[in-house]
Amino acid sequence: MRILRTIAEVRAAVRDVKAAGKSVGLVPTMGAFHEGHLSLMRAAREQNGLVVVSLFVNPTQFAANEDLSTYPRDEARDAALAEAAGVDILFAPEPAEIYPDGFATNIHVTGITEVLDGASRGPHHFDGVATVVTKLFGIVQPDVAYFGQKDAQQVLVVRRVVRDLDLDVRIEACPIVREPDGLAMSSRNVYLDADARAQATALSRALDAADAAHRSGESILSAAQAVLDEAGIAVEYLELRDAETLQPVTAVERDALLLVAARVGAARLIDNHLLRGATR
Repeated sequence: MRILRTIAEVRAAVRDVKAAGKSVGLVPTMGAFHEGHLSLMRAAREQNGLVVVSLFVNPTQFAANEDLSTYPRDEARDAALAEAAGVDILFAPEPAEIYPDGFATNIHVTGITEVLDGASRGPHHFDGVATVVTKLFGIVQPDVAYFGQKDAQQVLVVRRVVRDLDLDVRIEACPIVREPDGLAMSSRNVYLDADARAQATALSRALDAADAAHRSGESILSAAQAVLDEAGIAVEYLELRDAETLQPVTAVERDALLLVAARVGAARLIDNHLLRGATR
C-alpha cells in the first residue's frame, strides 16, 4: 500500500490503473478506523482493480463548538488496518492540499440538509460534506464510492450531489456494522466511558423495539421513545422520515427511516433503521 499526500500523486496513480482498464473504488473516511470502515474497504476490494481510501478529517464539516481538535487520529494504526484490508492507496492530505489559499467554493444541497443532522449541527455540516466529497470524486475519479448506511442522511446528500451534477460515480451504501450488543460502530465510541457505553446500547434497542412495533401495527415512535426514556437518554431527534426524500411521515406506506441522535456521555451518537413499506 502506498500513502500519498498530494492530489497530483493520486491522479497519476489512478490514471495508470484506468489506462489498464481497471475499475477504481473509493472509500472516503476521516480515519479512526473500526470494523465499519473495514467492511467498506473489503467491499471495494472485492469489486475493483484499485482501492483508494481517503483519510482526511474535514474541517469544514465541524462547527466551532464541535470536536475537530479532539477527533481521534492515529494514522499509523489506520494505515496498518487499511493495508491488511487490501487497500492500494491511502490518500492522507494536509488541509492546505484540499483547501488551498483562496479556496472559495461551497456546494449546498437544498431540501434534505436542513433537517435532522442539518438542524442539529448547522447548515455548514452538509455543505462541508458535499464539498469535500465532490473534491474527492474529482481527484480520484472513482467508478464506485462506498459509504456506511449509519450516516443515512449523508448518503442521501451524496446521492443528490451525484445526480444533480451528473457525476460518473456509483454510490454504494453498505450495511451498518454493530458491536455484539447492538451499538453501531463509530469513531466517536472511543469517547464513551463504561457507564455511557452501556447506556448507549439503548439506541439500537430502541430501533429494534420500533421495528417490532412496525411489524405488529403499534406506534413506532412510542415504542422507540419508551426504550430511550427507560435508559435516561434525551434525544436530539427521533424521527420517522421517507427513506428517499426525508420528508416526515406518520405511517410506513413506502420505505421509511427511523433516525435517532443523542448525546450519551461525552459522545454524540447517531443510528437509524430502515422500515420496509408496503409499496416500493
